[in-house]
Amino acid sequence: MSGRAMRFQSKLQSAAAVAMALALGGCLSLGSKVPATLFSLTSAQSAPAGASARGKIEDAILVAEPETDRRLAVQRVPVQIDDASVAYLQNAMWVERPARLFRALLAETIRAKGTRLVFEDNDAAPAGVVRLTGRLLEMGYDARSLTVVVRYDAVRSGKGGDLVTKRFESVVPGTAAKPEAVGPALNKAANDVAGQVAEWLE
Repeated sequence: MSGRAMRFQSKLQSAAAVAMALALGGCLSLGSKVPATLFSLTSAQSAPAGASARGKIEDAILVAEPETDRRLAVQRVPVQIDDASVAYLQNAMWVERPARLFRALLAETIRAKGTRLVFEDNDAAPAGVVRLTGRLLEMGYDARSLTVVVRYDAVRSGKGGDLVTKRFESVVPGTAAKPEAVGPALNKAANDVAGQVAEWLE
């Protein structure tokens, strides 16, 4: 091997070693650093302890976990900087993926109305139930308008393959870009959307 080739190979090995060190450092940093605030969603409407429900299969509903894009497929809270740029809120994180938290909130809000049997998509729901699916488009903070936004496209499928869709949205203005302000605002907006969906399903 020529001297030039040997020098080139040495540079490649050094670059690979640096890249590996950075990757390992990043993984260790993410794994060991716990955010100061963990967000969850708490239902403003809950079924009381001991509550039961009964009804026909065609009146029952299965609430599925909504689809999301990659911004919302992680446990970090997205911050929209401009039309093309997204960052994440510092020192805060969801306790689990926001789509899963939102599904549980939807199910509990619908269940609290006491008019339907409610299943979640990890339950063994019988065939023939109404299905609530959809896409969670926004659940984060908009730095341009200082607002928290929750936006959900719902799809209801019923008997005979009938489909009905509707978009729901809630905006909480005047929210400071701090975890102690954003967390409660997200919970408020998500509960507002869940309440709208529950009314729509009646």
